Amino acid sequence: MTPAPDASIDPNLATAAAVAPSGRRRALLVVNRDSRCGRDGVQAATDALVEAGIELVEPDCADTAQLDGLIRGHAATVDCVIVGGGDGTINAAAPALVETGLPLGILPLGTANDLARTLELPVDLAGAAKVIATGKMRRIDVGRVNDRFFFNVASVGLSVALTSELTPERKRRWGRFGYALATIGVLSRARPFSAWITANGETHAVKTVQIAVGNGRYYGAGLTVEERARIDDGKLELYSLEVSHPWKLALIYPAFRHGRHKRWSDVRTLNSEAIEIRTRKPRRINTDGEITTTTPARFSVLRHAVTVYAP
Repeated sequence: MTPAPDASIDPNLATAAAVAPSGRRRALLVVNRDSRCGRDGVQAATDALVEAGIELVEPDCADTAQLDGLIRGHAATVDCVIVGGGDGTINAAAPALVETGLPLGILPLGTANDLARTLELPVDLAGAAKVIATGKMRRIDVGRVNDRFFFNVASVGLSVALTSELTPERKRRWGRFGYALATIGVLSRARPFSAWITANGETHAVKTVQIAVGNGRYYGAGLTVEERARIDDGKLELYSLEVSHPWKLALIYPAFRHGRHKRWSDVRTLNSEAIEIRTRKPRRINTDGEITTTTPARFSVLRHAVTVYAP
């Protein structure tokens, strides 16, 4: 079985791909069958995994809140964990993955699949299953805000309102187009708030509509945290949208597709291994699409804390 990582993760560990040892693997498989794509292609993917010699353990998991306990409970009897779901489902597995050191395989079943995009995984389930079967692995960073982990991004402001607007029903009905519909409503109600950002020994007082702290490369259904961001570089990338009028976001938005938003004077950017955000009153924080904690917030990065199957 795969041993748990040492409590102190060596930041100098190489991230070059490794290949899993030959022989039969036993995998804990948890699939969010309520996701928008959960009923399409799952059987073909699991058939491909079994055909590749992977023995699947498939416990019932009616709620992602059970995922952490399931992984810990099976840690001594499986060699890896395969999660079928979106970014929120994968995020729920993060604490147990960090603790147990079990490699993670991803079957992208969500609306956005930003972590899968960052890892350059195939969008089709058969292709994703093939990546897991091949056994090539890499180690990636995990972000942490207060006591919560995140793979992609943690944010304050517009994204929290967007999460409330983007209901599961809207996701299932409209898919990625639902993000655009929800964004229009959120922008019409956007109001700046005061915040203090501390990083690299400096504190910045800002008026902003959104502060995002990224660990990976992609978030928000394909937006880019920063054009040079990597999920294994040991850095967090922050941006703050300090626009005077919400309509200006429509002009800046195209730059977010390629991570070039720092070229706008209305966007403050920085990177650091540790960041602190304070606000006048507690404001909710979105981590990988779920509202999980509030300001004041301390951000850090766990270097190479999780192993994933990736091309």
